[in-house]
Amino acid sequence: MTTPADRRRRGRAARDRVSRADHGRWIPAADRPDPVGVLERQGEDRVAELLPIRYGRMAASPFAFLRGAAAVMAADLGAVPDTGLTVQLCGDAHLVNFGVYASPERALLFDVNDFDETYPGPFEWDVKRLAASVAVAARDNGLDEERVRRAARASATGYATAMRHLAGVGELEAWYARVDTADLVPLLTKSGQRKRFEAGLEHARRRTSLQAFGKLTEERDGRRRIISAPPLIEPLKKTELRGVGKVFSDYRATLAEDRRVLLDRYRFVDAATKVVGVGSVGTRCFIVLLEGRDGRDPLFLQIKEAGRSVLEDHLPPTRVEAEVAAHHGGRRVVTGQHLMQAASDIFLGWTTGPAGRHFYGRQLRDMKGSVEIGEMRPSGLRAYADLCGRTLARAHARTGDRIAIVGYLGSADTFADAVAEFAVRYADRTLVDHGELVSAIEDGRITATHGV
Repeated sequence: MTTPADRRRRGRAARDRVSRADHGRWIPAADRPDPVGVLERQGEDRVAELLPIRYGRMAASPFAFLRGAAAVMAADLGAVPDTGLTVQLCGDAHLVNFGVYASPERALLFDVNDFDETYPGPFEWDVKRLAASVAVAARDNGLDEERVRRAARASATGYATAMRHLAGVGELEAWYARVDTADLVPLLTKSGQRKRFEAGLEHARRRTSLQAFGKLTEERDGRRRIISAPPLIEPLKKTELRGVGKVFSDYRATLAEDRRVLLDRYRFVDAATKVVGVGSVGTRCFIVLLEGRDGRDPLFLQIKEAGRSVLEDHLPPTRVEAEVAAHHGGRRVVTGQHLMQAASDIFLGWTTGPAGRHFYGRQLRDMKGSVEIGEMRPSGLRAYADLCGRTLARAHARTGDRIAIVGYLGSADTFADAVAEFAVRYADRTLVDHGELVSAIEDGRITATHGV
């Protein structure tokens, strides 16, 4: 039997593959792909008329660019040695992909909340993407370089601190660990911070299917229908609606039996296409309106396309621990979300749509919410970066060898210091990459629609 001491030694041995200090020595590879070209290749299998919206959103700021450029960063991370300490990665662990949502017990939890790029890989890839997003966001907020570095470092320090704690507890305690937002409020010592946090929680509590019903539907021909707001929301044609039944039936079959019983109490009302996110713009996404006991009992589901993870081209196939899940993009997303989240949406499932495209389904709004990064003060950003780092460690501890990871991290701050250095260097590169996208738009190489 492998002992905790054996596992720690395995982690320390990973320093021979890549030392902790090496993480801070990142420079772009000589053969680094053109970032705009990477985005263009991603768009080849997307809805062409929506791509200008994606480029316009990414051009808004360096942080917006980073959010949409997971494929660019995956190539950068794949070009350098890694620890070989594998976890289920989020794959896109930037600041905005953390937030609150309702557990099945209706408690508001804080967790990772986007899994489109989830895939097994080296733990540090998520940590580096998180820290880089902190550095880029801090610069966008006008922080000086010392505060930028401190904020980025906080995310890695939070990760290491939480992982050290989790390495010392039993398997069930590590698995059931969660961040309940009710436990966070007492930690906010400043009244202003507490008021803003509580206001954010109250806003999340109101983000339900009933709230979406009032915002996204209208009375038409005596019946409730999803509004038309092209190009962001476009109701499906009658011929397209007929295909929804088959897709929905296959999605239903992937749910647990008790969830199918609940879903069967709703009837189909309408469906539409919807543009979501920044990096996701151009992927096929639908919202489905269902009705329960009466017209004031709606349920909105989102059925979103799930292609290959951006990480897949940069990781050896031997690291794929769930072969079946890897062969279906929707199941990959659902499996990754169940593995990483403390509790997941009760309607999380997958399906195959027209032309063999893969999709996953979930509730459109179930008390989901995230913070406004651009409004954060320096101390608030550091605290939030620390919270995200701790939360990421909890997610990684469920699927990776947390004891080996702690063996690698050690008790010193070497790893956190190196990740902070990486984050600052990657923020420099992101500024250049963002400028290249803006130039490509100005030169006419890329067509962008701004403000949509």
